[in-house]
Amino acid sequence: MRKIDSIQNALQALQPEHLEVLDESHMHSRGQETHYKAVIVSQQFAGLNSVKRHQRAYAAMGDLMREVHALALHTYTPEEWAQQRVVPASPVCAGGHK
Repeated sequence: MRKIDSIQNALQALQPEHLEVLDESHMHSRGQETHYKAVIVSQQFAGLNSVKRHQRAYAAMGDLMREVHALALHTYTPEEWAQQRVVPASPVCAGGHK
């Protein structure tokens, strides 16, 4: 199974109304299947700040987080997503590991 599929499966624990997982490894010099962006829309995020939302996503990922170098999380409630529907662009890699 591809890592992106494993990430999508793991994040289903959050019962997302919308889930988008993108492999952004091509934007970085570390290689393939290392950098991801996840857009998660879930009612489970209601009343939680961004730290608590991210903690829920990391908990859903479990041991899979050990296999991912970077995971950019964009977490929204359904109401927030209905108003926004736009995710910030990912930054260009600065190549800091060289």
